[in-house]
Amino acid sequence: MNRTIAVVFGGISNENEISVITGTMAANVLKSGGDGVVPLYIAQNGIMYTGEGLADINNFKDGGYKNFARAAVVCGGICVLKKNGKFKKFVSVDVALNCCHGGWGEGGGVCGLFALNNIPLAGAGMFESAAFIDKYFTKIVLGSLGVNVAPYAYLRSAEEKSKAEELGYPLIVKPAKLGSSIGISRADNEDELAAALEAAFVYDDGVIVEKYIENRREINCAAYYSAGKIITSECEEAVTAHDILSYEDKYAGGGKSVLPADIPTQTADAVKQITEYVYSRLNMRGIVRFDYILHGDEIILSEVNTVPGSLSYYLLSSGFKNFYPVLQAVIVQAEEDYKNCGKKRVLDTGILNNLPSDNCKLGRK
Repeated sequence: MNRTIAVVFGGISNENEISVITGTMAANVLKSGGDGVVPLYIAQNGIMYTGEGLADINNFKDGGYKNFARAAVVCGGICVLKKNGKFKKFVSVDVALNCCHGGWGEGGGVCGLFALNNIPLAGAGMFESAAFIDKYFTKIVLGSLGVNVAPYAYLRSAEEKSKAEELGYPLIVKPAKLGSSIGISRADNEDELAAALEAAFVYDDGVIVEKYIENRREINCAAYYSAGKIITSECEEAVTAHDILSYEDKYAGGGKSVLPADIPTQTADAVKQITEYVYSRLNMRGIVRFDYILHGDEIILSEVNTVPGSLSYYLLSSGFKNFYPVLQAVIVQAEEDYKNCGKKRVLDTGILNNLPSDNCKLGRK
């Protein structure tokens, strides 16, 4: 069955450009499988644009997306607008795929937007999106599930740095709601901590400080749900020559990926089991990547990415051409979940029919 799929990407986020890479990739993979695709780009100022050409990454150079039609999400689809903002045409959409990284796009806003407009969304739900976009809430949720996390302190201002120092140096400083390693730095002493906090608070109103774990290994594992089963990927090791995995390591060729990771089978199985456990306990949906730290035999779950970079196609398939069945599986699951939700009763009490006509007027006694 061929569908019309809205691929949503961009967003009011520091990761907007990375999201463009993910969104255009997903749009072209879906088109290769014969699906109709409606690219929906959310600019950093919140304005939405649509048009077939937005599946071409070259149209984003020098702000080229502004040449496309503005758009709005409405019940059942997308309104394409004229330059003056008036209605031009309506495009019906069967399902949407969330490719927004960071901000409200990954943090539950896109989930709510499409839920309110009766469009199934292939991706994580509102709760896990909102929880895992924030590293502080991530710690709380994982802790409640009994999952091992790194020692941490949560700061709302740089004046609270003494809470971080109680962990003992060295430390890692992270803006609470940012991804892609933006604003993250290591601090080995008080002066470096002060500088790191000042930099992190430029990006966010909350900061997580963790005890830096020496001789660490960064291991990733992705998962998705389809036809009653959670499918987990092989474990990947992200290798860097630096203290932390940087933005350049992830996106500018500075790092290296080892897939499958050269770790004992027992450790890889344990990582997959934790991944499946958290995914299952939270009844998650969509493609989610779980980022771990290995320290000897200790496995620490660091972050959960509900819209991972490039939708983790490289972990779940052998390449773009073979990624379509994975996207198709999460889209079919989104439609099935939406159908099942639609069978639930929405109560209409009729109470409004029996209210006095002046019930809500000012001055009524």
